[in-house]
Amino acid sequence: MINHIVIDVDGTLTDGGVYYDDTGNELKKFNTKDGAGFLVANSVGMKTVILTGRECAATVRRMTELKATHLFQNVKNKREFLESFMMGEGIIKEEIGYIGDDVNDLDAMSLVGFIGCPADACNEVREMADYISDKTGGHGAVRDVIEHILIENGMWDKAVRDTYC
Repeated sequence: MINHIVIDVDGTLTDGGVYYDDTGNELKKFNTKDGAGFLVANSVGMKTVILTGRECAATVRRMTELKATHLFQNVKNKREFLESFMMGEGIIKEEIGYIGDDVNDLDAMSLVGFIGCPADACNEVREMADYISDKTGGHGAVRDVIEHILIENGMWDKAVRDTYC
């Protein structure tokens, strides 16, 4: 069963756009529906592992709000990093999933037992995916993939009750 979910940021939790204000601060738009997915995942003990090649203060703020279990930014070789993380945490392939959208996620995706992606992921990711959300990146795809995993494991209804009732 999937008890860890690795989540890419740009193009997965966001629409992939990079925004700058007039002072040079990087801004990102996160979807509250994805936030609901984090809350439900947390309620069943699923650990959220944020793995991104960029570094951004907005990501730190949002992942802190959502109580992400781990946040790793500025990771250039996601496969190497994930191999090391899995070994250090004692996680086997069948216990970890990955939600990503582009070619920089492909090598790391080959290490996991479940792959999900947004509707607008690149063709290579879509071909590897076990589940393709009908939502695009930054528009609820992460929540949709988490819901799919929990439904498949018979945990969705309980997770929603535990989170919101």
